[in-house]
Amino acid sequence: MRDELERMMDGIAAAATPAPEDYTDPATGLLFCGKCHTAKQCRVMLFEMERLMPCLCQCEKERREAAEAARREQERLDRIRRLKATALQDRALLAYTFAGDDGQNPAMKYARRYVEHFAAMKERGQGLLLWGGVGTGKTFAAACIAHALTEQAVPVLMTNFSKILNSLSGMFSEDRNRYLASFHHFSLLIIDDLGIERNSEYALEQVYNVVDSRYLSRLPFIITTNLPLAELQAPKDLAHARIYDRVLERCTPICFNGPNYRKGNAAANKDEAARLLND
Repeated sequence: MRDELERMMDGIAAAATPAPEDYTDPATGLLFCGKCHTAKQCRVMLFEMERLMPCLCQCEKERREAAEAARREQERLDRIRRLKATALQDRALLAYTFAGDDGQNPAMKYARRYVEHFAAMKERGQGLLLWGGVGTGKTFAAACIAHALTEQAVPVLMTNFSKILNSLSGMFSEDRNRYLASFHHFSLLIIDDLGIERNSEYALEQVYNVVDSRYLSRLPFIITTNLPLAELQAPKDLAHARIYDRVLERCTPICFNGPNYRKGNAAANKDEAARLLND
């Protein structure tokens, strides 16, 4: 064992090749770096015998630390890219970020605050219910939240019940359970457009299963809906009450009641198209 360790130490010492600018310090007898003028050798005791062994000078330490920091940053960026690819199932939502907020919708401040306080919200299992008329910015706000959190490497999924129901159709019970459990991998689940899904008994049961699974896991979710809050608070039947009660317990209602941005965008697009055609 001693011979093997000594051979290993000798190999390490022999493998250290001085750079042309390196020099031996006359005061210590150690090899010094010609760039940063710190030691590239140190003395170690092994089996009661002193040996000269290579060590890292200051500039080599900094180079390795910088390389390691760059590697970690690249891993972080790669993880964020993967999270973004998963987070937004609708590619059209990729352009929806807080940077694109024109500041006209006062409800957007709550979306920003939710991101700022997400750690506390997650701990409480607290989400948001973004409700209001068509085209008032609910989906935009939800996508902004998804983007901002994925930038922080938080796993998010934004989808809608129609896509979930399509995925569940044809699955056996065990596969459905695995599919629902897969949502637990995401720190935040965003479900867009509650209320546009089919109102069949099967559809409502699956919607309930998704909401209840998230509810029981105490993980936060965000729901957007065109339904009025009064309808959510006074559902028309038990099937809807089972869903809405859980949503309202875990999701703070935020009203989006501004102008229809889609109509405004459509009008602006038509005006621009007309200008281009008439030039």
